[in-house]
This record gives sequence, structure tokens and C-alpha cells, in this order.
Amino acid sequence: MGQNHRDEKLRANSYYEATVTREQASPPLRVAVRADVCVIGAGFAGLSAAIELAERGYSVTVLEAQTVGWGASGRNGGQAIVGYASDDAIEGQFPRDEARAVWHMSVEAMELLRQRIAKYAIDCDYTPGYMSVAITHKKAQELDRWVGHLQHTYDYDMQSIPAPQMKDWIASERFVGGAFDPKSGHLHPLKYCLGLAAAARALGVKIYENSAVTRVERGSPAVVHTQDGRVSCDFVVMAGNVYLNEYGESVARELDKNIMPVGTYIIATEPMDPARAAALIAQRSAACDTNFVLDYFRPTADHRMLFGGRVSYSTVTPMNLAASMRKRMLAVFPQLADLEVTHAWGGFVDITMNRAPDFGRLGGNIYYLQGFSGHGVALTGLAGKLVAEAIVGQAERFDLIGRISHRAFPGGSLLRMPALVTGMMYYHLRDVLEI
Repeated sequence: MGQNHRDEKLRANSYYEATVTREQASPPLRVAVRADVCVIGAGFAGLSAAIELAERGYSVTVLEAQTVGWGASGRNGGQAIVGYASDDAIEGQFPRDEARAVWHMSVEAMELLRQRIAKYAIDCDYTPGYMSVAITHKKAQELDRWVGHLQHTYDYDMQSIPAPQMKDWIASERFVGGAFDPKSGHLHPLKYCLGLAAAARALGVKIYENSAVTRVERGSPAVVHTQDGRVSCDFVVMAGNVYLNEYGESVARELDKNIMPVGTYIIATEPMDPARAAALIAQRSAACDTNFVLDYFRPTADHRMLFGGRVSYSTVTPMNLAASMRKRMLAVFPQLADLEVTHAWGGFVDITMNRAPDFGRLGGNIYYLQGFSGHGVALTGLAGKLVAEAIVGQAERFDLIGRISHRAFPGGSLLRMPALVTGMMYYHLRDVLEI
């Protein structure tokens, strides 16, 4: 069964889909067209690239295999976060000044997200505030050291939350320390993605939905093929992530080795009284624990609890998804036991071995953006800006991130997934044993 078929089942009961009104899908590409740039994928990264390029005067065609925001961009936890999934990967490969430049790009990514929301009047329930929270005293000490490290190394301020104050921030007995970041936040990701698509169309970008790319002829010009059409273009931006090669062997199979699809799962409760919802998390922030196999949660604009976690590294959806996720939620908020779970859904995000983003080129005129590793809500927007800069001829920043070295997942196409599952079991055991 293809990944897109598995995903359709995970998408079926999405709270996000239930709370938007989609326009009729754009017709698929059925003719040969010409564009300056062809973008593959109508998620955050692809649409951001399209907007940036269109603003610079380029003609842009976007090909989407399903519908806008169908993949991770329309199904994630909605947390827009400064930083990367692993700062160690960046600090271990760059001298201090370049590591600072890369890290501060993530701050720019958050600023860019807020700017786009304002500029294009995107109604996506953006709410500032994000907390990292620890469930053991050892992890709380590590979190406190991390806050100090960000201040010392990057001049970035967060507020440490000591154990006695945690109940003032989250109405839960589970956490013994935290850190609050007022510059990060959360939003309704599908509303944001549809808003980006509307902005792109208003700038003249042509978006073709239900137009899976089957192969890419590399050259100058490049030719991007769908089942019934093709785009001849000077540049290609590949922003399909784990879906890029789902529909054809001749797209960019060499990119597969650096990323893996990881399933993440989310539930939403029925709406609460607004005062009750507000009492759960101070300032209506998003929150995420610091376990390797983590939980994340946040209130929604309509006063539900949205709770995510329960990752799968085998692409197999957990049994009894709603019930198992509800059990995880009640371990954090037992006071929500009277609430019904109305939605349970999931999707696949792309991770790299070192949890750092993977940007680069295939030849001189084909660019790729992948490996956001759970930090894609904000970072994809910057990725689109960087690739646009590179196409224009100002490639220094794109190439800086492109210098991050990546290791292929071990085991090749047959064994890398079982190897990853085994490794994640090890880290989950460390979380359970608090080592």
C-alpha cells in the first residue's frame, strides 16, 4: 500500500479539515506549460518558495499530487518554534559565528511567519507563547542548562520556570520544570497553508492540484512531468519531502536515503467552557515535553485540548488510536476525563539522522528542501525564502545550511526502517527509566 493511501486514512478524522472550508480543487495539469520555476509540493515550503519567487517577478507553477496542505503541512501539531530539532548537529559542524548565523535564521523564520500572516491577512488562529517542559528533575536541570546556553551562545532569552512555579503555568502534576519562549507560538496549520496558497495565487502563481510528478528530466531547461502534462522550466524546487518519490521512480530517488517518514498522531477534545480551557495552560501557550519520544499539547481557538505524540517509526498506525492517545492526555490532564475525543488523526513528517534540515542542489538548477524534523511550521517559510534568494543569485545563506553534513539512514531501503524502530525503542526505554 502506498504512503498516500495510508495517509488518507489518517487524514479522514482531522480536526483541521473539519474546521476549514476549502475552495474547489484546482484542475490537474493536462497540457504542456512553460514557467521560470516549477515547484513540486503545495505545502509550507513549496508555497513559501512560490510566494518569494513571484514577489521577485518570476513566473511560478506549483504541482501538488493531492490538494493544498494534504501532507504534513495540513496535519501537524501547529507549533511554530524558534531553533532546530538538534542544535548539536549545527554546533558540531560550524564555527561559532556560522552556528550563530544558522541559529538566528530560525528566529528570522518566526518573524517571517508573523509577517506573512499580517501581510496576507491569513486568519490562522496564531497565538504567541511556547513552553518546553520536563517530567523529571534531571531533565529539568538539562532544560535549565539549555536556556543558559541559548542566552550565552545566541543572545536568545527564554524564561526558566522552576518546579514550585510549574502549576502556575500548566494545571498538571506531571511537570517539574520548564522554559517559556514568548517569540514562538502555535497556529491552525491548515488554515495557514490555505492562506499561503491564496496569497500565491493572488501573486500570479499557477497551482495545479491532483497533479503528481512522475519524473523530472534534468537539464536546461528541466522538464517536470505529470501523468497528463509537463512543465518546462529554468529551475525546479523540490518540496515534496517524504512524498517526493511516491508517484515516480525518476523524480529524485537519491534524496530518500537522508530522510525517514515518522508518523505523529493527534487528538482533539470536544470544546470546553472558555474559562476552563484558559485555566489549563497559562497564556494559552503550546507546550512540549523534552522526552525523546515526546508529547505536545495546546488549546485551540474554539477551546478544545489538542494533544499529540505517540510517534510511529514504522509507518504503522497505532491500534485504537483515539483511546491510546486519550490515555496519554489523561496522564497529563486527568481533569479532562469527562471530555469526549471528537477527532483523532495523524500524518508523516520527515526527519534526518541528525535532526538538522537538509537543503541542497541536484545539478545547477534543481533545488530541494527537506528534513525539517518536526520544526517545519516556521522553518519551511525561511526555506522558501532562502531558495528564492539562491535562484536570484544570492546563494550564500542557502549554501550555508546546505553545508550541514547528513548521514544516510543505515540498512538501505530494506533495513533502515527496522533499524530505526529498534533505535527508537532504545530511546523510549531511556525515557521510561529516566536515564
